[in-house]
Amino acid sequence: MSTFLTRRRFLIGGALGASALPLSGCDLLDQNADIANVLRSAEHLTMTAQRLLQGRDALAREFDKKDISPSFRVNGTSAPDSEEYAELLEGKFANWRLKIDGLVDRPREFSLSDLKALPSRTQITRHDCVEGWSAIGKWTGVPLAHLLHLTGIKPTARYVVLHCADELEKTLDGSGRYYESIDLIDAVHPQTILAYQMNGEDLSVGHGAPLRLRVERQLGYKQAKYIMRIELVDSFAGLWGGNGGYWEDRGYEWYAGI
Repeated sequence: MSTFLTRRRFLIGGALGASALPLSGCDLLDQNADIANVLRSAEHLTMTAQRLLQGRDALAREFDKKDISPSFRVNGTSAPDSEEYAELLEGKFANWRLKIDGLVDRPREFSLSDLKALPSRTQITRHDCVEGWSAIGKWTGVPLAHLLHLTGIKPTARYVVLHCADELEKTLDGSGRYYESIDLIDAVHPQTILAYQMNGEDLSVGHGAPLRLRVERQLGYKQAKYIMRIELVDSFAGLWGGNGGYWEDRGYEWYAGI
């Protein structure tokens, strides 16, 4: 596996020395509150610098068809462990609906066929995983900005929360339901799409069927899979660990810009 130095690992190395690098970021965060504070400061600086220098609409690099990786590893879980998802999969997602609610003017539900009938975007981009691997894939889906236009955004909304079907270990408040979030700047970015196809085929279960997020200027753990519901909120206070995502509640950075 190629070496992949995240901002977290770089900062931890600077704070504790090279001998600390084999420890996981989450372990270190649990052991030392000062490190957590350093990482949160670095996260804010990274987000501010990236948006200031590149601009809000700066695009991630897009590739040609010849660049598509011959194999593309599954990131995260390979299949949700829930009866609801199993039933939807058995019915080929005919009964699946994407619910959009929260701080919106017009809450709505969309079937998979509804989404496929909307304007779409196709992009060939590189997926960078926090575990150290990358791959290039072709993604097709509906721009999230278009869906938010259809539902309307209330003035108090600040974040888009993606609630997913996969349930992992029961920790924190007793819930292991996967969720992720982005702010409205990333939500309306032209390359932020809800993808229903990969490399010209409907998403496989391993890659997030029937719908996953692609937010191309961030690391792989932000690309939420198995999306069931999108909720617009003004804060993360009422969401599980309160940090804006399943992995963020366990020590990862909320803004994972690359």
